Formats: sequence, structure tokens, C-alpha cells
Amino acid sequence: MKKIIQKVLIAGALYSAAENLLMLKTRHERLGKGICVVHISDLHKRKFGRDNRYLCKIIKRENPDLILITGDLVTRDCSDFTTAGLTLKRLCSIAPVFMIEGNHEQSIAPENKVKYYSMLRETDIILLKNSYSDVKFEDRKIRIYGLCEPYSTYKKNGGYFGLDSVTADDLDRYLGRCSGGEVWLMAHNPLHGRIYAEWGANYTFSGHVHGGAVRLFGHGILSPERKFFPEFSKGIYTIGRMKLLVSAGLGKLRLFNPPEIVTYYI
Repeated sequence: MKKIIQKVLIAGALYSAAENLLMLKTRHERLGKGICVVHISDLHKRKFGRDNRYLCKIIKRENPDLILITGDLVTRDCSDFTTAGLTLKRLCSIAPVFMIEGNHEQSIAPENKVKYYSMLRETDIILLKNSYSDVKFEDRKIRIYGLCEPYSTYKKNGGYFGLDSVTADDLDRYLGRCSGGEVWLMAHNPLHGRIYAEWGANYTFSGHVHGGAVRLFGHGILSPERKFFPEFSKGIYTIGRMKLLVSAGLGKLRLFNPPEIVTYYI
């Protein structure tokens, strides 16, 4: 019995190492026919090839019309943004890139934020911080909003208790009233998904939960807020008239939950 357990543990450790060091999946989701959107999130410190060349190569193969980055491109303790800058430049050479910040970008040390924003200005990305950008594809007019929620919705007083909530009225204050028409929302945290639907988005692109870190039987186990079985962790969720599109992300330790690029046809 001991030998069987040892073999299982060794096999699990080898699989986990391979998953965290070698794997990169591309998930394809067809929601329509018109626009090809590549969605990545939560890269943190992870690299896929030198300066993420392999990651960018895979994305280029998808031939996207748009690339959306839903936060945590870097981690909060990052002080060298060279790789991030090279990654963004390569992505911008493939398609227009829209980006929002996650909780890690919000908490970069003040002495490093100057370098971070300097890096962003050297690229052609469109950074949306409680703002929007209009895009047009043939006869479709789309307004893409980027939400930057207060950091206190992620962590407060150094912990995860008593976090501030987000309401549809808050979104009105941060973003303005939902414009109507075809509205896409980029919002790092999917756990407020019902609020995004109430606000009026047609599609919301999120990350943050890292697929729940460990996935068992199709369910994520743990959110970054130390909450078990988060409601929205990976995949497509229908909330009223809105589709909540959650990436499991690329970085952070994970099990049975490979890092992923998501390609949507919308």
C-alpha cells in the first residue's frame, strides 16, 4: 500500500511540474461568427519562451482581430519590466491590444510605478482605466470599457476580511452609465459578475481567480481571496443577457488547470 501511495505522489508531483513548467493550452470558444478575440490574463512572472516569444507565436497563429489582457500582466514585486514591454510590443504587432490593470498592478511599489508606466508608454497598447474605447468591425460598433475597481475590493487592511463590495451604482460612478448598443467590459475580478450584468454589459472578460488554482471535476477550489469554490473561476457563464468570459490565466501555481490562451469568435 505504501508503495502505491508513493507512486501516486510521485506521479502527481511529476504531472504538476510538467503542468507548471511546460504546458500551454489554447481554448477555443465560438459565440458568434464575426470577430476573433484572443484573451489572456494573469501572466505574473511566468515566461513562455525567451521574453514570451513562444506565447506571442501561439497568439499570432490564432490570427486575432483584437487581443484583450485582463490584468496582472506583472506581479506586484516586479521592478524590471523589460520582458513585459517586449511582450506587449510583440502583441501589438499582431493586432490592437486593449489592457486593464489587475490588483497586482494596483499594488506595485511606488518607486517602480514610474518604470511600469514608462514601459507602457513605449508600446501601442490601449490601457483602459475606468474609461472606454470605440471599435468598429464592418457594420458592428462596439464600446469596450475597462474597469479599475478599488484595491479594497481585493485586499483590505492587509487581509481578506471585510472587503469592499461593488454595486451597479459604483460602476456608474467609475465608468458612467452603460452606453447601450454592443458593450464589452474588461473587468479583472469575475466574482462581481452579477453586478456587471446588472450594469448592462453584453460580454465581460475577466481573469484573477486563476481557474481556482486546483480544479477537480470541472470546479475551481480556491480564489485569491482564500474563498473556497469561487462561483466564477473558468469558462463561460450566462448571467441574464450577459456572457461572463473567465480565463484561468497563465501564471501562478496550479493543478489539473493548465495555463491557457482563450480565443473567442464573437
